[in-house]
Amino acid sequence: MNENEISKKVIGAAIEVHRHLGPGLLESAYEAALLKELQLQRIKALHQVELPVEYKGIKCDIGYRIDLLVEDKVIIELKSVKSLDEVHMAQILTYLKLVDKRLGLLINFNVTVLKDGIKRVVNNL
Repeated sequence: MNENEISKKVIGAAIEVHRHLGPGLLESAYEAALLKELQLQRIKALHQVELPVEYKGIKCDIGYRIDLLVEDKVIIELKSVKSLDEVHMAQILTYLKLVDKRLGLLINFNVTVLKDGIKRVVNNL
């Protein structure tokens, strides 16, 4: 699957999770449910993937983690906030650059209609 096919499947899975759980829960609940939904659909997803940060060639053990990495191609950053801010977009773009991936999805589950909480973020396209 390419990045666009993966993102369509992730969005469908996220909509299914949001349909069952609704808005207002903690981010960790949505992460666990989305991971399960992807697994049920036989989509390879890893959660809390260590994000290496290097500064001038030196690896810094900072503890950043990617919420979900799907099919080793698409980064999913989950939120449950009143509204997405520019810093959230900057965060996922930085993650994409650090691990040299092309596509990320920023998903805010704390919305009435999930499509209003989804942002696609691209790196070097």
